[in-house]
Amino acid sequence: MPVIYAGMVEQHDPSLVFLAACVCALTAFAAIALLAHAAETEAGKRLSWLSVCATAIGLGVWSTHFVAMLAYSPGVDHGYDAALALAALLGSIASSFLAFRLALSAHFRFAAPLAGLLFGIGLAATHYLGATAFRVAGRMSWDGALVAASVIAGAAFSALGLSRALRASSMAARSAAAVFLVAAIGGLHFTGMAAMSVIPDPTIAIPPNAISPSAMAIVSAASSILIVTFSLFGLLNENERRRRLAEAERMRGLANAAVEGLLICCNGVVVTANDSFLALVGRDRTSVLGADLSAFFPKDNVCEAAQAAQKTPFETDLICESGGLIRVELLCRTIDFEGSPHIAVAVRDIRARQKAEDRIRFLAHHDVLTGLPNRSSCYDMLDSEIAASVHSERRLAVMLIDLDHFKEVNDLFGHAEGDAMLKSFARVVSSALGGGATLARLGGDEFAAILPGIADRDAAGRVARAILDAIKMENDKNRSRAVMSASIGIALHPADGGDRETLLAHADMALYQTKAEKRGGYRHFDPVMAARIRDRRAIEQDLRSAIDGDELHLVYQPQTDISTNEIVGFEALLRWTHPARGNIPPTDFIPIAEESRIMLRLDEWVLAAACREAAKWRNPLSISVNISAASLRNRHFPAILRNILTASGLDPARLELEVTETTLIVDFERALETMLSVKAMGVRIAMDDFGTGYSSLTYLRAFPFDRLKIDRTFIGSVTNCDQSATIVRAVLGLGRSLGLPVVAEGVETQEELRFLAGEHCDKAQGYLIGRPALIDAFVNIVDRAPKEADKAAA
Repeated sequence: MPVIYAGMVEQHDPSLVFLAACVCALTAFAAIALLAHAAETEAGKRLSWLSVCATAIGLGVWSTHFVAMLAYSPGVDHGYDAALALAALLGSIASSFLAFRLALSAHFRFAAPLAGLLFGIGLAATHYLGATAFRVAGRMSWDGALVAASVIAGAAFSALGLSRALRASSMAARSAAAVFLVAAIGGLHFTGMAAMSVIPDPTIAIPPNAISPSAMAIVSAASSILIVTFSLFGLLNENERRRRLAEAERMRGLANAAVEGLLICCNGVVVTANDSFLALVGRDRTSVLGADLSAFFPKDNVCEAAQAAQKTPFETDLICESGGLIRVELLCRTIDFEGSPHIAVAVRDIRARQKAEDRIRFLAHHDVLTGLPNRSSCYDMLDSEIAASVHSERRLAVMLIDLDHFKEVNDLFGHAEGDAMLKSFARVVSSALGGGATLARLGGDEFAAILPGIADRDAAGRVARAILDAIKMENDKNRSRAVMSASIGIALHPADGGDRETLLAHADMALYQTKAEKRGGYRHFDPVMAARIRDRRAIEQDLRSAIDGDELHLVYQPQTDISTNEIVGFEALLRWTHPARGNIPPTDFIPIAEESRIMLRLDEWVLAAACREAAKWRNPLSISVNISAASLRNRHFPAILRNILTASGLDPARLELEVTETTLIVDFERALETMLSVKAMGVRIAMDDFGTGYSSLTYLRAFPFDRLKIDRTFIGSVTNCDQSATIVRAVLGLGRSLGLPVVAEGVETQEELRFLAGEHCDKAQGYLIGRPALIDAFVNIVDRAPKEADKAAA
């Protein structure tokens, strides 16, 4: 070691030694970087990068040797043999290539150390071959031990350097590997130079063709620096290319992760496309890349929009491989792709959105259940037809069609059956209307038909009859289902109205009249009907207000026990005093209340008022209240009655509810359920107007009646009509057989009362007994104790 150090210090120029060290360090770091890059390069390009790496490293090692040789000063003239120097250069490149090839291609455990040994031997060959190219005016001798030491040092450090280089994954590890290579090159050179001795000999001359040391140093240093620098620049460019490729691959990965189709274009040509676009267009990547945008989008403005990189989405058609068109939305943006500006085109399939929008538009103008135009569409179409009819002077008919008793269908059979009926009804009526006419569902069970080109009322009537006949045929075909029935009102344009509102209002009046007279038919509008209906609707509106005001009141008609002539109870009767019309008879407003469904509120009002009044009486007489069919069908009626009894404090046994046979026809099961619930409270039930219905005996067996009331039409003629007398006797006998007391209504003469007494009728009610009056007229009866009341009656 002292010999080597002395040789470096005493026989070498320090500045040139420093230059050689710089070349050596640059060579080592370049070797590690290029080797690592070559290791990461795909197999097809690896050999080229190995050649670049070997050339740069071989030249660097060679330059290091000759710059260091220049630093050596033997004290005599010297020069270099060009041929041997070139041979040393080629040997350095060849040994580097073989060593690096072995390191990267071999896959056994000791491949890297062996490659390092091979590289170290190459270093020794370069050094000593270069040393033989040294021409000096003297004789050279070699120390064998130092020569061996130099070869071992170069091989050992090279093995360590390559082993570390191939395992390096960080900059620090690569720097450590480069230090080992510097040690290998520097250690071999300076140990080898210490092994060389020069004995001056004036007889030995320098060949004239020998290269001077200064020229040799300049050429070797400059060439090595240039080669290594260019190699490093190439490495940096390659790394940048790889970075761009990696970035492009990352972008492709991100693009493929997108649900929407994505194209990257340059000058209208597709550079790349993601998998979503390929799947959408139905083509493979090869046929898409390099294709013009016009191959996919038929509109000319697509290419212009892509070039302009519009920021506003726009719709167009996408041409598929099959030739079909897909409606898409495009959005273009300018992006930097692989270092240059490109156009990114996002392709969004909007078929699902269009389908949803079409569905929304359909739902906005059509009924969901039947698919018919809805109220809004019906009004728009009617306005259009009226306008067209005015210009063409042709007539137009409007029909309003209601399903009869549709609420009962829902209540009895469920809403599923109701929906099925609505769909069946829409299908049957649409078929009966034929082409040119339009059927719309206005809501619930209400439909409207627009019939353009109807000549007169007779033609409209024929269409209405065809609808009713079609409904009847449908009922005959489906006997297992609920029966359909419809009522129709008809108005003509321009005879019955010149605008939509008037036509529909008049058709509604005709429909109202149809339902009031006979459901399941049709009526045309006429002015007399309009006045009558307006009057009925005014009464209906006023009746709603009357319930909440002070216009309603009760009158009471006494009922007497025929055998004792004793007042045993009262029937509460509703009266209405209108502020403008005066007293309106119940025969006028009760039917209106039943049709408009106000009857439930009236029943509740009458029950509450009658129970409150009866609860005040000292004499516990019975109180009878008429109950409508609407209340019997109302599932909440028992709860309402219970609340009224609780609030009034009336004994339920004093209350009697009167129902007619007609109230039981619509919903037999519901009426029976309601009556049983009422009976369970202790309230009595009487059948009113007995004998006027259709199934009296059936009802007597099925329903829990406590009393029968014979209709006044029979009582008024018992003294002059044998048939009426026979009927009354039969009813009285039936009541006795069933254990049901009988009340005779409408008793107005003593002869009628004597007849009833002779036939053992239980109770009587009528003008002979007492006219309906305010309860104040009977205060002497209701406010006395029972015994006092009995004496007063006697």
